[in-house]
Amino acid sequence: MSRIYRFYIYGILGAIGGLIGWQISNILGLSFTDNLYLSEVLIGAIIGGTIGFFIGLGEGFATQNVLFGIRKSILSLLLGALGGALALPLAEGIFLFIGGEVWSRPIGWAIFGLLTGLATGITGGAQLWKGGLGGLIGGALGGVLLELARSLFADPLLGKAAGLILLGLSTGVFIALIVFMLSQVWLEVTEGKLRGMEFILDKFLKKDAPAATIGSSPLKADIVLTDPGIAPQHAILKGEETYFTLKDISMSGTLINNRKTEYSHLRDKQRIRMGNTEMIYHEKR
Repeated sequence: MSRIYRFYIYGILGAIGGLIGWQISNILGLSFTDNLYLSEVLIGAIIGGTIGFFIGLGEGFATQNVLFGIRKSILSLLLGALGGALALPLAEGIFLFIGGEVWSRPIGWAIFGLLTGLATGITGGAQLWKGGLGGLIGGALGGVLLELARSLFADPLLGKAAGLILLGLSTGVFIALIVFMLSQVWLEVTEGKLRGMEFILDKFLKKDAPAATIGSSPLKADIVLTDPGIAPQHAILKGEETYFTLKDISMSGTLINNRKTEYSHLRDKQRIRMGNTEMIYHEKR
């Protein structure tokens, strides 16, 4: 999956999440409990959780692996729901506190975006703060677009629907955009079923960081390659502060620049082949 296509997928899925979140919140309304504050918390959690869930599915689409996508989307749902539960009452509280200034509401949605972005960092290879920053920017911009949509549409329901679609789209796009703009080390798949897919390795680079396992199993590997020629756990990447080492742990072997290797110090632009999949190792200094 190319970067542009990833931005597209994250944005579209976020928008779908916003639309479904709007539909559920529209059915329930803001008075389905006797406590207005509790209703806002629950509606915010539903909207945030729905958007977070669909953004999390983006990695499943990218890797063409349902289990990996579900694992990531559940975490995104939980953190997105927490963010939404905080965002909606906080946005309304700030709005009322400062005398009804519309610009205050995006602050709450920025917090939602922050937590949704952090969820992508926990299950992906990017450092947590990069996903969080992307979500923060996307949530804040989405909050602005949400308020604009509300003011532009005569029908408040249509305005809310358009606004939540834009909120989900903005959050998804900026999470993907900021993570990739700031990435330092990644693997690019150039041959195989996942051709065009890129796996960011930043959070594994430090010497004290956990190793990253490359394999075909979504339950056993950190970098999941859908390829029958790749073992469930095929190789291990270990960060050494400024570079990675790769250790083959498979029966079928790993090639680096067409030479079979058991252990290697990776260098920029080297080609790594496992099964029917070939990747290029990239470092950005």
